Amino acid sequence: MIDIHSHILPGIDDGAPDIEASLDMARDALDQGITHVIATPHHRNGTFENEKSSILEQVYRLNTRLTEEGLPLTVLPGQEIRIYRSMVQDLEQLLSLNQTGRYLFIEFSFTRVPNYTHELFHEMLVKGYVPVIVHPERNTELLENPELLYEFVEQGALTQVTAGSLLGDFGKKTKSYTQELISHDLTHFIASDAHNISSRRFCLREAYDEISRQFGSSKALYFQENAYSLTEGSAIYSELPVPIRKRRLMGIF
Repeated sequence: MIDIHSHILPGIDDGAPDIEASLDMARDALDQGITHVIATPHHRNGTFENEKSSILEQVYRLNTRLTEEGLPLTVLPGQEIRIYRSMVQDLEQLLSLNQTGRYLFIEFSFTRVPNYTHELFHEMLVKGYVPVIVHPERNTELLENPELLYEFVEQGALTQVTAGSLLGDFGKKTKSYTQELISHDLTHFIASDAHNISSRRFCLREAYDEISRQFGSSKALYFQENAYSLTEGSAIYSELPVPIRKRRLMGIF
């Protein structure tokens, strides 16, 4: 399996605090059957600044240590970028997922979506970059206004939900919304967003098992194939999204 969202790099954000914690996370990933993880440290979120060159160096060092420890996990470079108005001017300085020059993780705050998002996504898409919205199910504005996420997906953006959200780790509302996003073809990836080996584990295998149980094995395979395509910079297969009616969404909580 490939996990496209993790905070496994040591000492640079709110993920692994040191190299020993990174190695523990690597063991946890391997126990899950994960062979490749994309390290996606936070960037420009008001607390952490992790530039492209620094991340690439950290990924190289961690892969070297993993080899020395005999841990057959490959770490790939990425970045979780908090959305900002002028980011289209910085695209060459930002780190696309696995350096393919195609997909960029975009993070909103947990409460709102900036009013310039449509315009920014349009400019990114014109330049050949595809925004991948991370954990939309944990954003209050998107939860209250699911039509907005539908508009972004229709526009060409992709989304990634968190494994723990589907498993109920973030509460019933978030779990229900995650299920709705999957059933309405409004998300294209599932990833761990792992930060540690306790409260924010990889738990990707459990999430895929749950997807197979609820939506069928073909849906689980769909997410796995998309994760591989993303790391290769290939086109992502997506079904036509279906709008979530706000009344129905609120009724399932």
